[in-house]
Amino acid sequence: MAKDKSKKQFRPKPRLPRGFRDIGGAELERQQQMITTLAAVYRLHGFMPLDSAAFEYADALGKFLPDDDRPNEGVFSLQDDDEQWLSLRYDLTAPLARYVAEHYDSLPKPFRRYQWGHVWRNEKSGPGRYRQFLQMDADTVGAANMAADAEICMLAVRCMEAVGLSKGAYQIRVNNRKIMDGLLQVIGLSPDDENYEQRRLTILRAMDKYDRLGAAGVEALLGAGRKDESGDFTKGAELTDAQIAPIARLVAIPDDDRTATLAAMAELVGGNESGKNGLAELAEMDELFTGLGFGAEQICIAPPVVRGLGYYTGPIFEIELGFEVEDENGKAVPFGSVGGGGRYDDLIKRFKGVEVPATGISIGISRLAAALELRDGAKMGANSPPVIVLVMDKQDRPDLLELVQTLQKEGIAAEMYMGDSAMKAQLRYADNRGAWLALIIGEDERKANVITIKDLRLGQEKAATIQDNKEWRASAHAQQQIPRADIVGRIKEILGS
Repeated sequence: MAKDKSKKQFRPKPRLPRGFRDIGGAELERQQQMITTLAAVYRLHGFMPLDSAAFEYADALGKFLPDDDRPNEGVFSLQDDDEQWLSLRYDLTAPLARYVAEHYDSLPKPFRRYQWGHVWRNEKSGPGRYRQFLQMDADTVGAANMAADAEICMLAVRCMEAVGLSKGAYQIRVNNRKIMDGLLQVIGLSPDDENYEQRRLTILRAMDKYDRLGAAGVEALLGAGRKDESGDFTKGAELTDAQIAPIARLVAIPDDDRTATLAAMAELVGGNESGKNGLAELAEMDELFTGLGFGAEQICIAPPVVRGLGYYTGPIFEIELGFEVEDENGKAVPFGSVGGGGRYDDLIKRFKGVEVPATGISIGISRLAAALELRDGAKMGANSPPVIVLVMDKQDRPDLLELVQTLQKEGIAAEMYMGDSAMKAQLRYADNRGAWLALIIGEDERKANVITIKDLRLGQEKAATIQDNKEWRASAHAQQQIPRADIVGRIKEILGS
């Protein structure tokens, strides 16, 4: 039977869902390098690796995300064939709580683990905001004292130093959820009030925007609401002026002296039981920071820090990068947060029925790698082969592959061009791959038993200064012939420079 040629064959359109992206090449290598670097720091501090499943039962994950205007409270979910609901993990902490509860009797206590992996959030996507991203966590489960929280903050300092950041380029900012809950009680709000949790979340979100919007913006969000530059209106917490005043005072407290910051916070919440407990925990951490030589330029107490997740019960922390980058409008702005965490003593209690203290931190791998690239102006961790061996004659491929293997055995990343194109296209390929050197063995080189080394980087530099073809032909522009027996040593010299 003849085919009906009028009937169109379905061809799916190659496209990604909104908020997702593919990652490859230098960016992926930067992330892998970041994971290796941070894992070494975590292991040095005694944390052991764990890899939990990407899916969890939806009821095990719980509902702690701040995004309340999306389906499933920001979680991607599906129903399994046994009619139970599964959800992709939205962080690495909730799965850790399930793992600890499931294996509690066999685990050492405290239990210290680190983990890296992707997490998924069903949130509104936007510039730089994706629905799948890579995190790397370290947590201590089973330690109720503030030394565990202080250690997590000091671990964050070590991580920032390990990736090449110095004092002034980063800061670990610390606060305590008990202080904020105490402040809400001071202004007359009670957990028994109708819509208390929603109102509390609106207040915390407003406080969190202090660094970006300033005092006036926060006060507007605490009151009737705020209209941004685009005309969009955000409804506020509808507090009175008398209720707004102490919150505005709290977020405006300077963070350059931990002792002074604690004293100023005590004036606002020191008479409240919850606030008093939060201040005592921060004071205990401050004593450890001071005794071990960590100044406020590294670890500060920052009243505006609130953290979005709902399961935090005590100290909370954020890793802020202080250097500036250009936003989409060309304006210089601080890069902002690349990680955070805190204490979550009630999360495992959901499974066990008894409180199991825990604290930890999460670092955004892709965000931190992007920040370092923007700061350094270089593709950190790009590991493209620095040497590409060009193919002048297809018959020479066995010999060229032998040369490539010789370089590889000497620790030099190299590859032979595997296409069938002419030399010009091969050089263009080497440029696109970011190669440093191209090796050429044509008929003349083979007769003389030499190899031509073309320094692509040096060639680009010289091309920028040479004015005409005559000058170009007269110059020794990044190309030299080396005896074949000396090729490994010469390549190492060039790469070592």
